[in-house]
Amino acid sequence: MRLLSRTALIGAIAALTLTSCGTGGGADGGSTVLTIAANSIEGGKNSETAQWIKQWVIPEFEKTHPDVKVLFQQSGVDDEQYKTKVALDLKSRTGADVIDLDGIWVGEFAQAGYIKPLTDVGGATVGQWEGWAQIPEAVQGLGIFDGKKYGLPQGTDGRVLFYNKTLFAKAGLPADWQPTSWQEIIDAGVKLKAAGVPAPIQLNAGTAMGEATTMQGVLPLLAGAGAEIYSGGKWTGGSPAMKDVLGLYQRIYGGSGLGDPRLQQDAKGRDKSFARFAEGEIGILAESDYFWRSVIEPQAGVAPMKDRDQAVGYAKIPAVRPGGGVRGQDFVSMSGGAVRVLNPFSKSPRLAWDLLAFMHSAAATKSQLAGQARISSRTDVNDEVLAADPMLKYIADEVLPLTAYRPGLAVYPQVSTALQEATAAVVSGKTPDEASAAYQSALEGIVGGAANVGG
Repeated sequence: MRLLSRTALIGAIAALTLTSCGTGGGADGGSTVLTIAANSIEGGKNSETAQWIKQWVIPEFEKTHPDVKVLFQQSGVDDEQYKTKVALDLKSRTGADVIDLDGIWVGEFAQAGYIKPLTDVGGATVGQWEGWAQIPEAVQGLGIFDGKKYGLPQGTDGRVLFYNKTLFAKAGLPADWQPTSWQEIIDAGVKLKAAGVPAPIQLNAGTAMGEATTMQGVLPLLAGAGAEIYSGGKWTGGSPAMKDVLGLYQRIYGGSGLGDPRLQQDAKGRDKSFARFAEGEIGILAESDYFWRSVIEPQAGVAPMKDRDQAVGYAKIPAVRPGGGVRGQDFVSMSGGAVRVLNPFSKSPRLAWDLLAFMHSAAATKSQLAGQARISSRTDVNDEVLAADPMLKYIADEVLPLTAYRPGLAVYPQVSTALQEATAAVVSGKTPDEASAAYQSALEGIVGGAANVGG
């Protein structure tokens, strides 16, 4: 989902004349009324979620809460429109009791006072919920801002290194490859090049690939260099960690032949990288599990690989060196996803929490998956539903516990663009120092000066 800038959000709210249809936990003939809001609509956008809410969540919750009537406020609009309407509802202290949000909106909504920490709304029982023990702390981070839990994470994903085992065999590399440093990635790329692989390494770069450059490339590497893009109230500027990241881009695209710089500047570069990997022309590719389940999926993938399960390996993204990642980690990742939050102005906040917790129970989560192999936020559910898909189970077991998330702040999209431009500069021949200095200058302009930028 894309973010509106804070200025655009406020302007859109001021101009919007939509009337809230949420109940805010009112009463209906003696029953308490709760409302769920999501950008999902039967027969349209996110139809499966809408059907799950109407056909499973509502009747099952009402069975155990006979004095509660649950309504569903459907939407099927652009993400920006949905975001603006929810913000308008919350600004006017109306809207649904349980609300779907993109995780990257959490910080922005929290800073605006539109949402409050779960315990502030739902009370002490929030901390006693059984589900917390089933959601890894790193995954809980999707709904956390400034150390406080604002939402429950829904499904999520993880970033890894995919590699072609057939090409690895030609290069004399192991089928169970797991690099423990950036140097080992470069070393593998050198061997793949010597074996005649056209593009040994694909690390998304440049502005044409948009957020894929940031999420699949810059941010995981930055975490591997021991930094987060936003921490302690400051944005990471042209720091040593950022220079390390840009230095790796230079080693891949700065004339070594380990990566194809033209691909990074192509308007359809990411799609072409998918096709080239499937065709056996790329040895190592940094991507999310989306690549496995939707791109090279043997039957219905965008670039199907009939021998995917035999020919494609996957490995964790290593820190620059062992122990050099964020939190002293040896391996790192980045994740995205959606959350559900409570309306702080609900007339029935305790019951709203009961509904939210129910929607994230093991039974509800399995029901929403409807037999599909997809990663949920709950370990107990993943253990059960991912048993037949080793790759997705690997993400759930090995990657999610060490993952990190983008900061949910209004200026993040502009920061992301500046990061993309920094990688584009390196691909085009600038040095890491030059690209880092230009990024630092751009960042200061975005976030309000050097005082908001850390080293």
